[in-house]
Amino acid sequence: MKAVILVGGKATRLLPITSNIPKAMVPVLNTPFLEHVICHLRRHRITEIILSIGNLAGPIESYFGDGSRLGVKLRYAIEKTPLGTAGGIKNAAGSLDEAFVALNGDVFTDLDITALVAFHRRKKATATIALTRVDDPTSYGVIGTNAEGRVSCFQEKPCPGEANGNMINAGTYILEPDVLAKVPPGAEVSIEREIFPGLLEQGAPIYAYSSSAYWLDIGTPEKYLQVHHDLLNGKCRQYVLDLRHEVTIGAGSNLHPSVRVTGPVVIGANCSFGRDVTLVGPSVIGAGCELMENSVVDKSVIWPDIWIGPRVSVKNSIVADRCRLNADSIVEESVLGCNVTVGGGYRIVPGSRLLAGTTVGDKP
Repeated sequence: MKAVILVGGKATRLLPITSNIPKAMVPVLNTPFLEHVICHLRRHRITEIILSIGNLAGPIESYFGDGSRLGVKLRYAIEKTPLGTAGGIKNAAGSLDEAFVALNGDVFTDLDITALVAFHRRKKATATIALTRVDDPTSYGVIGTNAEGRVSCFQEKPCPGEANGNMINAGTYILEPDVLAKVPPGAEVSIEREIFPGLLEQGAPIYAYSSSAYWLDIGTPEKYLQVHHDLLNGKCRQYVLDLRHEVTIGAGSNLHPSVRVTGPVVIGANCSFGRDVTLVGPSVIGAGCELMENSVVDKSVIWPDIWIGPRVSVKNSIVADRCRLNADSIVEESVLGCNVTVGGGYRIVPGSRLLAGTTVGDKP
């Protein structure tokens, strides 16, 4: 079976960390998010993958190439204009003549795709939609089913108190080629709002597959930080931290003997940590970072090539690549885009989101 991954979104909800990088390349545990998705498919013996790309395709193609490094075969389908979810799938998979997997490229999950495919075949479905349970369904597409799992209704982003349950569209589908015939070529069409409801009206067999798999849409900085905490705390089977080694240190990194680490913490390659640095997990430090004496990183995600000066404190925050945090500065519950400079002694107001290239406070 082949797969189509939709990776063409502009990722505006993830700003400012996606100002110069596509969402697919945002690092999760120091590895591009899309690499986790591809490796998950490969574990389920899906090795022919088509990437539907519309925004910032260059960095993705440059990094992944033909996919051979990851043991898969990649093909790229470029959208010249936005085509929506259904249009993007058709643009990428228009020549497929057998059932295939389609999935949104902004969801981290350990869904059992092998079981999903088996369910689809057993039900002889035209389309099968993976479901997940959420506490608040008002931001998602709610799907109602009968006792056999056949879809009975769709409810897109219901108002509070009006949802027909809390099982939502999890963004992973098994589709027969017949579905593509319903999508006009070159048009912007939503599979969730247009194609699936249309198939339902026509009586097509659409089924829903419920599971308790880990699932998280990483579309906001808050969720992006959460996925790191969840993965490091062992809440997802796709990445299980070896509890015998709660601290993972990349090649070439140098930690002063006085560094204090409370795991789980992942440290990238070629980092340098000075005297009395404190690291508190769950935290991730990217490659090539330098943390000076008495600095603190607590429950945060630090991207590559960050300079953190003496006595700097970073807590519950995301710091994108090539930032410079000067001595005695404080960053709490904030998001810093790339190339941000924080002046010495300056405190970032919690909840701040600093755009790429911003300078706040006085430089030393």
